[in-house]
Amino acid sequence: MYLNKYQFFKKKETAALISLILLSVIIRIPIILIFGDTSLEHEWKTLVNNLIEHGVLSYRNFDGFLVPNLWMPPLYSYYLYLFSVFDLGEQYYVKLILLSQILLSSISVIIFYKINEIFFSKKISFYSALLFSIFPLHVYACSQISSASLQSFFTILFFYFFLKFTEKKNFLLNILLSITAGFLILLRGEFLALLLLSLLYSYFFLKVSIKKILIVILITLITVSPYLIRNILVFEKITITKSFGYNLWKGNNPNSTVEGSTLVRNDLAKKIDKIDKNKFYEINFDKIFLNQATKNIIEEPKRYFILFFKKLLSFIFIDLQSTQPNYYNIFHYLPLLLIGLTSITGIILYDRKSYRFNYLILVFVANVIIFSSFFILPRYKLAILPLQIIFSNVLVDYIYNKFFNRHE
Repeated sequence: MYLNKYQFFKKKETAALISLILLSVIIRIPIILIFGDTSLEHEWKTLVNNLIEHGVLSYRNFDGFLVPNLWMPPLYSYYLYLFSVFDLGEQYYVKLILLSQILLSSISVIIFYKINEIFFSKKISFYSALLFSIFPLHVYACSQISSASLQSFFTILFFYFFLKFTEKKNFLLNILLSITAGFLILLRGEFLALLLLSLLYSYFFLKVSIKKILIVILITLITVSPYLIRNILVFEKITITKSFGYNLWKGNNPNSTVEGSTLVRNDLAKKIDKIDKNKFYEINFDKIFLNQATKNIIEEPKRYFILFFKKLLSFIFIDLQSTQPNYYNIFHYLPLLLIGLTSITGIILYDRKSYRFNYLILVFVANVIIFSSFFILPRYKLAILPLQIIFSNVLVDYIYNKFFNRHE
């Protein structure tokens, strides 16, 4: 009898999760048809075209000399390139990419449900996953040629594998966690800092053995090694990207807003013009901007601290001075504002006894600090949205238990 009940509830849960996947797909298809990109643009077009035509990942071209890329993290470019093997016309090629992003986004909803289950009841976990599935920013991201969707998918995977890695002895989990971490490093340079923070936390607070941590580091290195070796051979440097200085300057220069500024003037422009047009161009380019950004911050620390604080609030809540098209559409900014308010309330209410939940808070704080040190664009919110929904669940759980006096 017990087994039959278990099977019944398991089938019911499976049906609910399948319905979540179907809903995720159904609501996203019209979005890509109405609002979706129809061609590659800007840096993605340049990078992918150079891969297709010249077999070189390059963003800059000086009179036929293709500068080897160190500017953009490489994984999304290769992801886009992968679909070119089907030799479709551009419109169908882009639609295929967007459909793949819908699939990844829909799968991530189920993984997000599993993460929630670690902390909450099945009911709260289901509604949390449902919210993540239909959240406007998450839905819209699939319709754009941007690494945000891929980053969101692998971030969800990383959280799930990491939380399981800290409680189970399973070598397969070590491998999956490490590969996911490697992909995230190849997608976003700052993830390396988050990975190191995660491993340190797992050692000191979650009592993960140093052996398991070293295995994760080793397999992560193996995952990123092809691109890392390429950079060592070409540039004689151990690096994935070289855009830290430019991104720091973009968010910290006299014209910077929360969204940053790319306006280059006077002496800085002259310095850029004098850079030798060789394979080290992007390294030297970034160094100039790093020096200028550092100088700006040292000379006016109060100005840039205030700007940092504005970026922090904009990242958690909304940007009150955004210049992005349709940013102030009520279906965009209102959910962001509400999830910002409820997530902070959830963090305040939460009992600090759970080291695994405290880990999520630590990653959230680290993300906010890192992003706010540079500049904030609307799509960056996807990096913390899953965490904000989880923190908001604490408030939901608190209200449910307090006013209805029921426990799952």
